[in-house]
Amino acid sequence: MTFIHQIRLDQQHDTRRYPFTLPVVQHLIRNPIELTKPVTFLVGDNGAGKSTLVEAIAVAAGFNAEGGSQSFRFATKATESSLGDHLTLRWGTRKPRTGFFLRAESFYNVATEIDRIGEGIHASYGGKSLHERSHGESFMDLIAHRFGGRGLYVLDEPEAALSVKGCLTVLRHMKELVDEGSQFIIATHSPILLAARDAAILEITDGAIDEVPYDAAEPVALTRNFLSEPDRFLRHLLD
Repeated sequence: MTFIHQIRLDQQHDTRRYPFTLPVVQHLIRNPIELTKPVTFLVGDNGAGKSTLVEAIAVAAGFNAEGGSQSFRFATKATESSLGDHLTLRWGTRKPRTGFFLRAESFYNVATEIDRIGEGIHASYGGKSLHERSHGESFMDLIAHRFGGRGLYVLDEPEAALSVKGCLTVLRHMKELVDEGSQFIIATHSPILLAARDAAILEITDGAIDEVPYDAAEPVALTRNFLSEPDRFLRHLLD
């Protein structure tokens, strides 16, 4: 079961300007994204548009563009695109009880806003300021303490601050939350996170969005090939 069933782009937009000139957005005009599984991954090379798309999904779902819950309304510097204003989300009859948008690059600003709010809010984030922990620890505390069952969670490259063990810990928390009726939409480069059960992997290549199996996803295939023959890869890169 999912809260958001479909993502599509409305027709009232200027296709001559960014972000509507991105090939992935052009694909979205013709082909809505169907969300049929509790975990949906967006993968693709740098510049493919996955972070732009996941940010727009978060904004269209009512989350603050820099991250946080739907009640966060702070703004440090507006860098988000206008894509979220033109996405239409088709919701099911089941509504999320809670939710959060984790955007790795602006999580510092979210932590600062949590400190500003104060008023006992730290109890929901591990009991103390997120600034008093390492970047990776604050991510894991967020997921362990703030995320709850029947939630909608939109994550942009959560592995950015995580060790391999940290990614494995997040996998466990995700499984528990999915079992409790949660939905995840995640942009990632992590072959570890991509191993989540009950997941659809949508790969963005050449402006198209196609579902691929785990073994065929580029982060998985490239990492596996590199680890099997690192010397060959290094010779090719360096010589």
